[in-house]
Amino acid sequence: MGKMPHQTITELSKIYGPLITLRLGTQWLVVGSSKEAAEEILKIHDRNLSGRSAPHVIPAKRSEINDLSMGWSFDCGNRWKYLRTVCRSELFSGKTIESQARTREEKVRELIQYISKTEGKTVNVGEIVFTTVYNALSNIMVSRDFISLEEESAEGGMKGLVRALMELSATPNISDFYPVLAGLDLQGLHKKSMGLSSKLSDAWKPIIEERRERGSAPETQDFLDVLLNNSFTDAQINQLLRELFAAGTDTSTSTIEWTMAELIKNPESMKRAREELTREIHQNAVKEAHLSRLPYLQACIKEALRLHPPAPFLLPRRALESCEVMNYTIPKDAQVFVNVWAIGRDPTHWNDPLIFKPERFLNSSLDYKGNDFEFLPFGAGRRICPGLPMAAKVVPLVLASLIHFFDWSLPHGNDSKEMDMSEKFGVTLQKAEPLTLIPKLR
Repeated sequence: MGKMPHQTITELSKIYGPLITLRLGTQWLVVGSSKEAAEEILKIHDRNLSGRSAPHVIPAKRSEINDLSMGWSFDCGNRWKYLRTVCRSELFSGKTIESQARTREEKVRELIQYISKTEGKTVNVGEIVFTTVYNALSNIMVSRDFISLEEESAEGGMKGLVRALMELSATPNISDFYPVLAGLDLQGLHKKSMGLSSKLSDAWKPIIEERRERGSAPETQDFLDVLLNNSFTDAQINQLLRELFAAGTDTSTSTIEWTMAELIKNPESMKRAREELTREIHQNAVKEAHLSRLPYLQACIKEALRLHPPAPFLLPRRALESCEVMNYTIPKDAQVFVNVWAIGRDPTHWNDPLIFKPERFLNSSLDYKGNDFEFLPFGAGRRICPGLPMAAKVVPLVLASLIHFFDWSLPHGNDSKEMDMSEKFGVTLQKAEPLTLIPKLR
């Protein structure tokens, strides 16, 4: 499949059709690469195709995954429903999201202050954005920063751990193709994953111990307090926090980086987004209350999500029973992927699909909430990304602030039209060449 399997599958689908079956080892894989295939998989057969085949790199025993994991639970059973309910009510409900606004705004204010001090110097956009998003989430989770902006580029830091875990999850693993060999861990991927996950969890383990000793403090309730009050074990807390941090930071960071890259490459779009910000916000700091008044900025984000979805393939689903999709039989236990990268570039549903054109989303009802199957950056159905409501706040808030307060240019006077926009495949779709820019305070 090469280094860019999403692109390879897309080309194959042009020859063999939108539904392709692959045999890897003893496992059947089915990939849908059209709006119609996605609708059958994620809507018509949502219940039957709601299972998961957890990759053997997951840092947990197979027998414990259903009890520990929300993202990789084998089915949408009672434990999965409970975890989703807790996260929805305590992290992602409208009321809760609104109550978190001040925390996100404070972290973005710190980001702007940091960039102001580096004016005229080259900054790695992905690094500093990751730090901001991670700290915004960590303050909501455990009321504490985990990373310093001054140390955002340190190798082996939190971003390095999260990215290493995500890359490990995307590494082809013989244990997944031949499960009978999983116990041997022939590539050592499970062992590596356990080590990285342990290092990631070390950041909050002392906080858990401290909270258990002191008991709950009602006046400072955060998400960790909620988990402790609901008798979550340390293992359950560690797995849930790892999943939430990994999913909530890497995806938002890549979306902001890709959108900034597209705006740098398309200066007319950047100009229009900035004019909208100046008109609506004037010289004030960007607040979440402003976001609904920024339709062009929101259109830029949607267009970047169309071209560069956070995950080129949605996390694979598993067929609980055999079923018919597009008149083809999907065997029981087959893994079913949706190639959202291909769907977002399908000329059947998008005019000029390879061109960055935010205007296509203006005066359009198309949204990323899982109802429009030609545009599925966050998935759809039972397994839709639970953190979508938070991403819908943090991504435009950070992006708007970066554009509103700074003019940005490429280092060495490089021409933005020649900027490298090539991809690096993984669980999340990264820019192969990290976006480095020079800020100038406006």
